[in-house]
Amino acid sequence: MIRLNASEPGFSTAFDTLVNARRESDAHVARDVQVIVTAVREQGDAAVEAFTRKFDGHALNETGWRIEKSDCAVALKGLDPELRGALELARDRIAAYHEKQKPADSDTIDADGIRLGARWRAVDAAGVYVPGGRAAYPSSVLMNAIPAKVAGVERLVMVTPTPKGEINPLVLAAAELAGVDEVWRIGGAQAVAALAYGTGRIKPVDVVTGPGNAWVAEAKRQLYGVVGIDMVAGPSEIVVVADADNDPEWTAADLLSQAEHDPTSQSILFTDDAGFADAVAAAVDRQIGELATKDVARQSWDANGAIILVPDLPAACPLVDRLAPEHLELAVADPEALFAQVRHAGSVFLGRYTPEAVGDYVAGPNHVLPTGRRARFSSGLSVLDFMKRTSFLALDEAGLQKIGPAAVALAGAEGLPAHARSVALRLRR
Repeated sequence: MIRLNASEPGFSTAFDTLVNARRESDAHVARDVQVIVTAVREQGDAAVEAFTRKFDGHALNETGWRIEKSDCAVALKGLDPELRGALELARDRIAAYHEKQKPADSDTIDADGIRLGARWRAVDAAGVYVPGGRAAYPSSVLMNAIPAKVAGVERLVMVTPTPKGEINPLVLAAAELAGVDEVWRIGGAQAVAALAYGTGRIKPVDVVTGPGNAWVAEAKRQLYGVVGIDMVAGPSEIVVVADADNDPEWTAADLLSQAEHDPTSQSILFTDDAGFADAVAAAVDRQIGELATKDVARQSWDANGAIILVPDLPAACPLVDRLAPEHLELAVADPEALFAQVRHAGSVFLGRYTPEAVGDYVAGPNHVLPTGRRARFSSGLSVLDFMKRTSFLALDEAGLQKIGPAAVALAGAEGLPAHARSVALRLRR
């Protein structure tokens, strides 16, 4: 963990180093993924089966390729009632939030009498990747599948790795609650390639979403254009802006909520109080020892954690924008004042009683968010990721007479005579 003070000489250089630190995949990951993607495209099921045997330690032809919906129903029925209630609450809140994102069609006639509009429709099929290695998250099922169903996707396919052939029943239960249509026990770059190209057993989809490891993220990057993707997700990250009126234990727990994800995750605290900074650092060190995930959290905090002292809290806002973090907590008395000054963040959590972790599960907004400073230009997963817009227009003879000559002039200027003629012929009637 590094300590920086915005008032000290050399801060700008040190902060630049923090912002530009690369925590994502190396060149060898890209090479490995290219080999896997090419094999799946050319060999289909045979390649998927071979890679699953190699990486997940089981033979699909023996354990089974597909998990039936009846198995998902059994998993849901067997859940502890309290846990099932929690999943159902999460489902309902996520669905309600995303229902409000559905765009409206438009159809208008402008001042020249020309009809203009746009129509929104869902993609035919979508694929959802759900991690199953280091972490198996039913929350990821809900966050990816529910927006797709709200959008109107008819065929929703889930892929998830099953190391040694075993799968977390919570993931199956969540798939049942979210309305997933197909579940395949495959993962890694080979699963993304199978969804993109299709294989003998698996039909291709139009969009692939969901988090995964570096190989999954790289596969999505390489296959964008063959299929649509939500984003290329990197290591998790959280930035907390907090004053000394916070409980240091709360702040430490918030920082560790992301550090425990992966050794490459990043947790950063901005504060204007040196004593509070010291108290949080001590609380982090103490709490790490109490976590079942302490080895991962310790690696993440030591390698990528930071505490940054600023002269006042508004001074943190431009620094936050430089980081464009996945998650941003504004744990201050007046979070709205700081929120108004922040331009770039995947999701923002306002006030002392809004920990990021509640957003991971039950609040409603999506937890699939841009990482690696991509919040500068992209947004979290939404209904729109599963829809596309088709524009339309209609002219009558009078409308063409009004705007057609300008089209002819521009087509001529661009040296495209057939374009010009297709309009001009109609104008001569």
